[in-house]
Amino acid sequence: MFLISMSRTYGVFVALSKVLILIFGLSGSASAAEPIKVMALGDSLTQGYGLPQPDGLVAQLQAWFDTKDLAVEFINAGVSGDTTAGGLDRVAWLLDDDIQTVIVALGGNDMLRGINPDASRTNLRGILEILRDEGKDIVLVGMLAPPNYGPEYQTEFNAIFPELADEFRATYIESYFVPLMNYDLGSAELRAHMQADGIHPNAKGVTKIVEYLGPILKATLLSKL
Repeated sequence: MFLISMSRTYGVFVALSKVLILIFGLSGSASAAEPIKVMALGDSLTQGYGLPQPDGLVAQLQAWFDTKDLAVEFINAGVSGDTTAGGLDRVAWLLDDDIQTVIVALGGNDMLRGINPDASRTNLRGILEILRDEGKDIVLVGMLAPPNYGPEYQTEFNAIFPELADEFRATYIESYFVPLMNYDLGSAELRAHMQADGIHPNAKGVTKIVEYLGPILKATLLSKL
């Protein structure tokens, strides 16, 4: 009887152990799941011009997501001075199968150089076609031309981004600078968020951008899961 009882007890123990191993094994697999890979394709703002690496846009976005319950890995594909033509030239070889989402933030240098909006539109469409064909989710960040470029240029340039976002069913963000637009041009408040060149945000300005951008990106990524 004692041997039979021991045998039954051992059998229950083995069965229970297998269940626990399965439960904890599955739990461990879930916690070790690969993060969502997001590539940020852009120019100097994406690259982090004028800032220590931890203060740049992509680094601050990574830090923001590291505190959230969604594992995301950002890849910085920003090149200072890049144009839509430059982005089109390099986007295909930057991609790999692990990248799921691409943030496209190009066009500011096209505007600064006075490039024809039709050319910028063609280049951006080429980038988005590549991303679509590769099955990547797209986040398109717009850029707003100031009035001193003239009403015709301003209208044509500003229309590029929302129209392409609609065409390619991309998540559309009007501009990285939306959270800084509440400050008057030339105001002390705006200067406190910008570098001395008046074009690039400082670390404080980038933090404002990330506080605005982070929740939008998180909602977008969650919607794709």
